[in-house]
Amino acid sequence: MASDAAHLPLAVGPLIELRDGPLAVSVAPQAGGRLAQVVHAGQPWLVGADGVEAAAIAWGCYPMLPWAGRVRGGRFRFDGRDVQLPPSLGAHAIHGVGYRLPWQVEQATARECILSLALGEGTQWPFGGSARQRIAIDGPRLHLELSVQAGARPMPMPVLGWHPWFRKPGQLQFAPTACYPRDADGIARLPVVEVPARPWDDCFLNTQPVLLRRGGQVLTLRAGSDHWVVFDEPAHATCVEPQTGPPDAFNLVPGVLAAGDQVGTWFDWVFE
Repeated sequence: MASDAAHLPLAVGPLIELRDGPLAVSVAPQAGGRLAQVVHAGQPWLVGADGVEAAAIAWGCYPMLPWAGRVRGGRFRFDGRDVQLPPSLGAHAIHGVGYRLPWQVEQATARECILSLALGEGTQWPFGGSARQRIAIDGPRLHLELSVQAGARPMPMPVLGWHPWFRKPGQLQFAPTACYPRDADGIARLPVVEVPARPWDDCFLNTQPVLLRRGGQVLTLRAGSDHWVVFDEPAHATCVEPQTGPPDAFNLVPGVLAAGDQVGTWFDWVFE
């Protein structure tokens, strides 16, 4: 049965405010552990919530885990059995579970916070495990870390990433080397192909910094992964999303995270 849970309203909740000089970051632990806003020298960079609630999928910068992008039909095979995740965008399961759940605040100072999330073993994600975020600022740099640790049993190899909704930049400098083509359902498939013309709603292979220019400022993005989704079709926003694997990775490139093992990645924003 098709669902649109990703577009259900999500309350912003109390904020953690981080600041260092001209850089200020608002973190919303109750709203999926996301960055509610990032402001540099008075200029906001993210699409914010409209009032106290907004569609979960459409604002701020939220963590994607234990998968990123769509899982086709919410279905995949693991450890010899078929798994069905609840659909959250049409017929598909999108962007994991972390962005719609409240995160626990483990530590918060003026320039850093650490959040955690128990993934549970219910219908949303039947494999257990836990997630952790570190959000820190240092001068003009915002540093994000994200990890998932398996619990007492193995899980499908997680795909971790972030989904920032940047206010529309004046320029996007992005030079990927290849692209995952999309089928009639808009879902990535293999093999990779040449980079198509814009506009994009695609997953790319890229190892170079990504630059956004807006309002006289330059934002340089770097990440600990070589997969990036860019969604620049909306008139009001451009999403530049580093992630550790492609959409539908549980079907395209299946792997296993052994019991007790951990995977992680990072994402840096540097302002000029």
